Amino acid sequence: MQIIRSTDDNFDQVIDGLVQRPAFDREIQDSVRDILDDVRDQGDSALCRYAEKYDSVNLTPSDFRVTDNELAEAADKISPQTAEAIKRTHQQIREFSSRQLPEPWSYSPRPGVIVGERFRPLERVGVYVPGGTAPLVSTVIHTVTLAKAAGVPEIALVTPPDKDKNIHPALLYAAAETGATEIYRLGGVYAIGALAYGTETVNKTDKIVGPGNAYVTAAKKEIYGHAALDLVAGPSEVMIIADESARADFVAADILSQIEHGSGKENAVLVTDSDDLITEVQRELEEQKSQLKRNECLEQGFKEGIYLIKVEELKTAVDIASRYAPEHLEIMARRPGTLAKKVSAAGAIFLGPWSPEPVGDFVAGPSHVLPTGGSARFFSGLTADQFCRRISVVNYQKNALRNELETITEIANAEGLDAHAKSASIRFTDK
Repeated sequence: MQIIRSTDDNFDQVIDGLVQRPAFDREIQDSVRDILDDVRDQGDSALCRYAEKYDSVNLTPSDFRVTDNELAEAADKISPQTAEAIKRTHQQIREFSSRQLPEPWSYSPRPGVIVGERFRPLERVGVYVPGGTAPLVSTVIHTVTLAKAAGVPEIALVTPPDKDKNIHPALLYAAAETGATEIYRLGGVYAIGALAYGTETVNKTDKIVGPGNAYVTAAKKEIYGHAALDLVAGPSEVMIIADESARADFVAADILSQIEHGSGKENAVLVTDSDDLITEVQRELEEQKSQLKRNECLEQGFKEGIYLIKVEELKTAVDIASRYAPEHLEIMARRPGTLAKKVSAAGAIFLGPWSPEPVGDFVAGPSHVLPTGGSARFFSGLTADQFCRRISVVNYQKNALRNELETITEIANAEGLDAHAKSASIRFTDK
């Protein structure tokens, strides 16, 4: 945990370091590339080898895909309360997603010309759901639901199993409930390779979506062009802007909710104009941490990923937030909406003391797959329309083409593309 004040000599340096945090880890790129090359060249055999190496599970290709019987058994293993929570969350995410779907449109800008756009769902999408120390049931809902809402017919979900080949039953139930058509017990970089290149058992996908650790994020970057991608969605991060009206226990709890993901690369940043709040939050962090079940997962992030920053005024906090471009931005201050309007970049903004970031992780409506590592400056969160192809439609009548023939010819000649010019002019040349 680091406490930084705007009066410190190294304040600007620390802020610059936070703002310039890398979205990708360059040191792991070479190892990621080697794994992906093996999957592309060796297919299923590479998947089996890397499953044993990285997930300590002995798989054969016949083990990869989860069977219908396994899905039925998973439904019997979870409590009615868990099943109901999954169904309710799914419904709320689906309702929000349905509002994101684009409608075809057209208009006539000039006589004899009709232009517009149509939208068609992708044919096959791959969804990555991290494993590790927590079964991310919510990630299933926040990805598969959107693809299903868009009308994608084939949705292949991959997630790492435990050493006994098992996947948490709640995760399997959520996958079936939301509409995944295939589920594979594959994880990490090698799973991304399977979705990108295809193997004897796993068909390649048109697009890969979903969050992951630094290795998964690097793998997605590496396979760009073999499949479309969603965004940079790596280790979680939250920034909280707060004034003296904020409750320290709320702030501390929200910080810990991000650090508990446990990779050690999560960031949680408080920016406040109140010295008293920093003191109280520091005390609350120590006290609440000792009460959490995942205490061991918190250690590295607690030491290195928490920043408590004191500024002279909240305007500076807003400026820092816009530069930092956090995945999650909470504003617990008087008139949070006014401050939020001044923030230029964030994955999602949570207003007021009763909108903790976990409502976005689970039930609010927008997908929790959001840009990290500062990439919110140029990426937006996952939406249902990202599972659609956007197709331009152009319809010219003869007179409309004649009216624009000179312009077409001039542009073509300027580019030295006389065949382009002839493609238009030949339609008005007698044989």
